[in-house]
Amino acid sequence: MFQHKDDTVLEALQRRGVTRRDFIKMSILLAGALGLDYKRVGAVTHALETAKRAPVIWLEFQDCAGCTESISRSQNPTLEKLVLNDITIEYHETLMAAAGYQAEEAKQAAMETYKGQYILVVEGSIPLANGGYCTIGGRAADDILREAAANAFAVVAVGNCASFGGIPRANPNPTDAYGVMELVTDKPVINIPGCPAIPEAMTNTIANILVLGSIPELDALNRPKLFYAQTVHDRCLRRGFYDAGLFADSFGDDGYQNGYCLYKLGCKGPTTYNTCASLKWNEGTSWPVEAGHPCLGCSEPNFWDGGGFYQGASAPLQKPDLVTVGGAALVGAVVAGGVAGLNSAAKKRAAKSEKAEQPSDKEA
Repeated sequence: MFQHKDDTVLEALQRRGVTRRDFIKMSILLAGALGLDYKRVGAVTHALETAKRAPVIWLEFQDCAGCTESISRSQNPTLEKLVLNDITIEYHETLMAAAGYQAEEAKQAAMETYKGQYILVVEGSIPLANGGYCTIGGRAADDILREAAANAFAVVAVGNCASFGGIPRANPNPTDAYGVMELVTDKPVINIPGCPAIPEAMTNTIANILVLGSIPELDALNRPKLFYAQTVHDRCLRRGFYDAGLFADSFGDDGYQNGYCLYKLGCKGPTTYNTCASLKWNEGTSWPVEAGHPCLGCSEPNFWDGGGFYQGASAPLQKPDLVTVGGAALVGAVVAGGVAGLNSAAKKRAAKSEKAEQPSDKEA
């Protein structure tokens, strides 16, 4: 069925034959996905009844299109439902049929038509060296970003590259890559980091802006607390082995085969904030640690220079230019807590062993 750009979400659903009953069910599910109290279902329903489908302009710069691939596999909501019901993508180089002048004209028209209303999504880092290594239509990425951000309602940076510079920013950072929030300082910027970002974190953040008409609660690095309030370590399926002091010392050893903690193999779970262990990927099938690989810390700034591959978790994960003093203190506290936990577990095992070796009163 043909969809009108000016449809409300409810009207778009009705055109597709969705009943009122199913609409209410969808409102309840969406409220739950957004982490809202059941009492807020009425507000969600009203928003979907009255809110226009949100126009989205999606820009890609220094990236691998991994976040676009990731969001295409979102399950709650699916990208198909998000596009058909909730948003209208006005510009996306990878997904749109148009190209060249036609595509650029569509973007310019959307920025004028929906001034102050559209959501700008940015994927990939922005290079500043030598006038910009990334150009589209003969224009540098920095120029394109600033123009598109000027009249956006909000900017959503998806993936570590757009959030913090990602892999292109890794030492020696030859392209002088930056994250969006370092260049756009007069608009709300929401970071959805990851390499790639978890699909539901992206779709639900966009849905949150659409339904509530406001920016979700963010942490010190502009990440939605709904998805980045806890560390990967907090909900890791191997956490029990960590607390017990049981670690894999190498890939393939007995500890690894038995599912022991991967901390000694470079796992950055204790200092990485993300919801990987809860949402996972591919319809909740799995995530890196469940598949046997240490967490790389890909939702944190400068993760590639922080010992991403098989270096101990004591390696610095963040550089001062992107971390507040409080944030650095928090990272230090988490690492210190982990070390304290290891020491405590070791002492308990030693005490238990010593007690077992001593004769009991009856034996004496």
